[in-house]
Amino acid sequence: QVQLKESGGGLVQAGDSLRISCVVSGGAFSMYAMGWFRQTPGKEREFVATIVWNGNGKSYADPARGRFTISRDNDKNTLYLQMDRLGAQGTAVYYCAARPSYSSTYYYTRTGDYEFWGQGTQVTVSS
Repeated sequence: QVQLKESGGGLVQAGDSLRISCVVSGGAFSMYAMGWFRQTPGKEREFVATIVWNGNGKSYADPARGRFTISRDNDKNTLYLQMDRLGAQGTAVYYCAARPSYSSTYYYTRTGDYEFWGQGTQVTVSS
């Protein structure tokens, strides 16, 4: 079955950068639209960024736009999220998600849009 595994989370200082990764196994990574979401205790999981199957289209939530960059390497079955100038609001568990899609123009931004999920990686930003 399809498995997603996030890594790269940790404790960083406010203003630092961090890159988290998500490796997909058991499926055809290049046919998936991929997304990053995050969740803090007591709150719903929220959209961060999404990327189409070939990497040629990306969309970001307002808090992420200009500071976060989503990318993918289809040869390595890996999704990335580069987070720059992190603030305390960046503290959350970050989840990657996947769904089959060959659309290069439609961006999936809802949790219900995705079929497969990872277990999450904790990012903590200290101020």
